[in-house]
Amino acid sequence: MLKLAGIAGAAAALEGALRMEGALAAGETTGTPPPAAVALPFALTTPAHIDAAALRVRDLATVSAYYRQVLGLEILARTADGEVLGAGGVPLLHLIHAPAAPGPEPGSAGLFHVAYLMPSREDLARWLVHAARIDVPVDGLADHNVSEAIYLSDPEGNGIEVYADRPRASWRWRDGLVTMGTQALDVDAIVALTDRSVDSYRAAPAGLRIGHVHLRVGEVEAARGFYQTALGLDATRPERPDAAFLSSGGYHHHVAVNSWQSLGAPMRRPGELGLDWFAMKVGDFRLYSGQRARLTGLGTVTETAGGIEARDPWGTTVRLRPA
Repeated sequence: MLKLAGIAGAAAALEGALRMEGALAAGETTGTPPPAAVALPFALTTPAHIDAAALRVRDLATVSAYYRQVLGLEILARTADGEVLGAGGVPLLHLIHAPAAPGPEPGSAGLFHVAYLMPSREDLARWLVHAARIDVPVDGLADHNVSEAIYLSDPEGNGIEVYADRPRASWRWRDGLVTMGTQALDVDAIVALTDRSVDSYRAAPAGLRIGHVHLRVGEVEAARGFYQTALGLDATRPERPDAAFLSSGGYHHHVAVNSWQSLGAPMRRPGELGLDWFAMKVGDFRLYSGQRARLTGLGTVTETAGGIEARDPWGTTVRLRPA
């Protein structure tokens, strides 16, 4: 059996995953184009998808080392205020050095996790062996029917999900809603796909991408008003008062929001640690035009060199970039 640090058995792993996805509460930079040889997963081929994210961190060296050692990201650029990390030459994670920034207050809105999508189950298997061999603490493990996921936290408490999607043909849809659960993850079945006696995960696969972003919000209905109505994303799970899962083009979710620990949270304090922004690349001109018009109507849109950006009701910046 593969042993992962921080998990004292299957029951603890499942409980951790339930906490990560809230089932205990509810019952259930534009980068350079990727190399032509890299086949992108379905999540990155939809009319809109997650492109990159930025974290504001106090200890740049420590956080950068974590993402490089644990996920195998590489430093693509050093900027005036931090670093840009990525995979296969594609920028994914911007680290903004803010040593004097205030930390998020208990119960605040902000990041739940950034989810890194492995190109294949075999890649996830190699990463799992790597994580076990370097004793990476793990918060939870789960089979979500549509995907298999492992949850972590970086040195400053930013949530991370590392996952692989199951084949799209196996996802079960009914009336536009997809079946997603939280069951125990069969880790041994995954690592059986690789040689567990050696660490062959030397760097992130060239096709590693951010598959989705999960946010803490103060009120889910208001979050729907922004992410579903204004951004034009589709709900993919039944409506519930404490969470929503939204996507573009039939993916299970590109954006999730929950109020499990943040119900009633006010606007985030400017410049606090944690998620600074995340970006979506929009390849459908009509969708992008509609987003621009609706956000302009809300009075929240700002023009940028690469597109537009807007702040959600809690101050998290979303950058929209036409492909």
